[in-house]
Amino acid sequence: MLSPQDQLTELVRALETQQHVFATDPLLITEKLQTEKGTPTQKLHRRASGIDSNGALTRVLGKIDGRIKGIITVMSIVWCVSGFLGLFTLLQANVINFFYVLVCLLGFHTIMLVSWLVLTLVNRGKQSSNWFASFVSPSHLIRGKDDITQAAVGLYERQLQHSGMRWYLGKFSHQLWLATLTGMLCAIIFLLIVRQYSFSWESTLLSDQALITLTHLLGWLPNMVGFDVPDNAAIVQSRLVSDALPLSVARQWASLLVGSLLMYGIVPRAIAWSFCALIFSRKKMRLDIKLPYYQKILNFWQRQVVDADDFTEITAPVAPKATVSAGEKLVALLEYPSDIEQWWQIGVEHLDNSDHKIEDFGIVDDRDDMMRLITYLDQNPVQVLLGINNKALPDRGTLRKLDQIATHARHGLIVQLLNDKNTDTSAAEGSLIPTSPPAVRQQQWQTVLAARKIGLVNN
Repeated sequence: MLSPQDQLTELVRALETQQHVFATDPLLITEKLQTEKGTPTQKLHRRASGIDSNGALTRVLGKIDGRIKGIITVMSIVWCVSGFLGLFTLLQANVINFFYVLVCLLGFHTIMLVSWLVLTLVNRGKQSSNWFASFVSPSHLIRGKDDITQAAVGLYERQLQHSGMRWYLGKFSHQLWLATLTGMLCAIIFLLIVRQYSFSWESTLLSDQALITLTHLLGWLPNMVGFDVPDNAAIVQSRLVSDALPLSVARQWASLLVGSLLMYGIVPRAIAWSFCALIFSRKKMRLDIKLPYYQKILNFWQRQVVDADDFTEITAPVAPKATVSAGEKLVALLEYPSDIEQWWQIGVEHLDNSDHKIEDFGIVDDRDDMMRLITYLDQNPVQVLLGINNKALPDRGTLRKLDQIATHARHGLIVQLLNDKNTDTSAAEGSLIPTSPPAVRQQQWQTVLAARKIGLVNN
C-alpha cells in the first residue's frame, strides 16, 4: 500500500487527468509552492494537501482504508475467539491425552506453516493469486458514483494488484493464525488456573522408551527457555492414567504443553509474520515521481522566480561559431540516427561534394564504432562534423566520446545539433505547466561545447 500522503498525491493526479474541479485551483497551489523549500516528494505532498483544502479526497481515502482495516481487525478477533472456544471445548475432561491434544493444537498449524514456506520458495519472484483483492475489493466496501469515489476505488484496486501485496497477504494470514494460537494459549492458561488436570498417553505401536525419547525431543526447545519437561519416571507413570496424577507430575506435563504451544506455534508464526512485514515494507509501492505528470510539475518548480528590481542576468555559456576548414571532411552521428537525409547540408550550405571530399561514417555508438573512427582519424587528416540528436544527453559516456573524437580530429571538430522531423516539442495537450525540454537540452550542449571550445553549427 502507498502511504496516506502518497495516496492523496496519486488521487490528485488521477482526478486532474480527468479534468476534475477541485476545491482549490491546482495551478495556484503549484505556483505558490515554487519558492518553498523541500524535497520533490515533500512538495508534491504539500501540493496535494493544498489542492484538497476541504478534505473531501482525504475523507474518501480514509473511509476505504478504515473499512479494510476494520475487516482485518474483526477477522482477527473472530479467529482469536474461535481458538479460545475450540480449545475450551477440547479440554472438558479431567484426564487429557497429551499427544492427542498437542496434535489438535499444532498439527494443522504446522502443516499450513510448512506449506506456506514451501510455496514461498517455489513461487519466489512470481505473482501469486490475489484472493484478498477480491475479498476486500473497495468497490464492495464503499458506494458512490461521483468522480472522487470512483478514482479512489481505482487507486486502491491498483494497489491491491501490486506484486508486493503477496507479502501483505502473507502477513495477514500469519496474523490470523497468531490470533487463533493466542486464543488457544489464553484458554489453556485459564483452564489450568481454575481446574486440575491429569495427563496421560497411550500407544499401540510405540514402547515406553520410544515415548520417552519422543517427549525429550519435544521438550528440548521449551526446556531451553525455562519450561519444565517430564522426567523418565513421570512419562512411564502417565501411561494409561485414568485417575488423578500427583500434582508435580501434572504440572510438568502442563508446562510442556504450554511451552510447546509457544515455541512450536506462536514463535514460528510470529517470525513468519515479521519476515512478511519486513519484505512488504521493502517492496511496497512508492510514489513514482518519474511519471510525466510529476516531471512537468518538478520542472516548473526548478525555474527561478526573481524580482525585476534586484535581478542580475547571468549570461548563459554560448558555444563558439563553427568554422568550416578547407579539405576533406568526415560526418558522423553520435549515438542516435537521423531521419533527415544528408543532414550536414542543412547547417553548412556550402559543404557539398563538388568542393569537399566527404566521408559519411554513419553512427558512432558502441566501443567498436569508436575504435574504427579513431583508427580512421589517426590515418586521415580530416575535419569532423558530428551530428548530435536532441535526444542525446551530455552525460559522462557521451562526453568521453566527444573528447576522444576532438583529440584525434587533426583538422578540428565541429558539432551540429539535430531535430528530427517527427519530434514534437510542444507541451502536452491539457497540461497546466508548459515545458520546453529541447531548449533546455540545447543550452546544456551549448555549455558543454563552450567549455571545450568546440564550434557549433547554427541550424
